[in-house]
Amino acid sequence: MYMAQDWKDYEVIDTGGGEKLERWGDIVLRRPDPQIIWPIAEETKRWHNVHGHYHRSSSGGGQWDMKKPVPDRWTIRYRDLQFYIRPTSFKHTGLFPEQAVNWAWMMDKISAAKRPVKVLNLFGYTGGASVACAYAGAEVCHVDAAKGMVQWAKENVQLSGLSDRPVRYITDDVFKFVQREQRRGSKYDAIIMDPPSYGRGTNGETWKLEQSLYPFLELCMTIMSDNPLFMLINSYTTGLSPAVLDNMLHLTMKKRYGGTITCGEIGLPITQTGLALPCGILGRWEA
Repeated sequence: MYMAQDWKDYEVIDTGGGEKLERWGDIVLRRPDPQIIWPIAEETKRWHNVHGHYHRSSSGGGQWDMKKPVPDRWTIRYRDLQFYIRPTSFKHTGLFPEQAVNWAWMMDKISAAKRPVKVLNLFGYTGGASVACAYAGAEVCHVDAAKGMVQWAKENVQLSGLSDRPVRYITDDVFKFVQREQRRGSKYDAIIMDPPSYGRGTNGETWKLEQSLYPFLELCMTIMSDNPLFMLINSYTTGLSPAVLDNMLHLTMKKRYGGTITCGEIGLPITQTGLALPCGILGRWEA
């Protein structure tokens, strides 16, 4: 398992009973997590002395029960990168801390390349990967179908002091955007994708990962440069094996460019128990 272990501003304090207790800077939140099917080992006072507790609704969705005042948004830092955090109506906070393992890897790859690198970040969300790649010196194109997420990504780039870096922000359906880039003859040295299990584009286009991911990966192959640096696929789809990503990358990137593939789970350490919290899977191809 690839573990994001070098955080200082974020911590999984404890887990159990379908929930996780997390520290985001000085703010402690309690949120549901479907992977946590074990009980709380010891329900300490910290479980109840939280700033906010997200309760799922039996009819779908849920809401925050804010027990202490919190700012509208606050910042946390990972190495030299900074991000805005805000509890959203759909339980998320605007950042997936386990992705730090990928940010560190991408920064190392870009820095070591010693050449200009163009990165395409698809399903880019609030831009954690975009910030990391821009910081490492890459030219970045950030694409997401949600206008609010693209704006949040831009603010994260600015917060990290990277306003002068070459970053494009695109609000669009990723499939249509890549098709247009293909027609324009655009090429990228690295592509990152973090596709949802299910989603809709800006005009109601349907995305279903099991049906859409491989054709989309084939489409992305048409805009890879002749000398690509890496391809990264993240997935949070329950039940999807890392071997699935391994097979797809073998049939596409490795078949054309050679290189190496590494796949596996990503996770976060749990302070109270010393266990690991699984947080999805990754597939990496690198030259």
